[in-house]
Amino acid sequence: MWDNVPLLRGIAAALFFFSVVAVLYGMVHYVVHLPQLLPIQSVRLSAAPERVVAEDVLKVVRQEVQGNFFTVDIERLRLSLENISWVRKVSIRREFPDRLAVQFEEHQPLAHWNEAALVNQQGEVFVAETTQVLPVFTGYEGSSAEISQQYQKFSQQLAGLNLQLTQLVLSPRHAWQLHLSNDMVVELGRESMQQRLARFVTIYPYSLGVASGTEAEQVKWVDMRYRNGFAVRMRQGNA
Repeated sequence: MWDNVPLLRGIAAALFFFSVVAVLYGMVHYVVHLPQLLPIQSVRLSAAPERVVAEDVLKVVRQEVQGNFFTVDIERLRLSLENISWVRKVSIRREFPDRLAVQFEEHQPLAHWNEAALVNQQGEVFVAETTQVLPVFTGYEGSSAEISQQYQKFSQQLAGLNLQLTQLVLSPRHAWQLHLSNDMVVELGRESMQQRLARFVTIYPYSLGVASGTEAEQVKWVDMRYRNGFAVRMRQGNA
């Protein structure tokens, strides 16, 4: 091999080329990481947040925005911003030469969750404080999305009666219980929930409401788990 002059020239040229590339890479890496090169001067919010506190955002930005336009850790900043109350998702992009553009997606509350947290429109549990009047979802861990879906379906069925759900309960045995805006409780059980509620909607005006001669406010509890009927419990003093 040592007598092969063309091969030796090729190896030398390749080594020279890779040496030049390595030097250039080192120079670029050094220059890019200089703090004084294109420092981040501002952070722009795509829209003013409605529930997110601006001071909380500013605090996180001051803590996490380090380095310059090229080296700022966007992923770390995103994760820190998503820990702020009412923030669901954050997207960040660089705007040359010295700015970051931040877009927030805020949680839109749907209900209280077990009286300790909130559920958003996507059925996700999050922790925040609100004075907004919302229904209560009561369920076991991991059931918030299913309860949210059923809430929408049950609400549509009850709309014709001008009744709203104030609480929706899913037991560990997967039985459904509805608390209505007229203080009535409806047991649907574990099977055929939509069909049982449809039957309730049908009989309500004639068997449980004013049209039947029975004030609905006197009915405390309705059990729709019977195949061919239902059971009623009246409030004390009206039984």
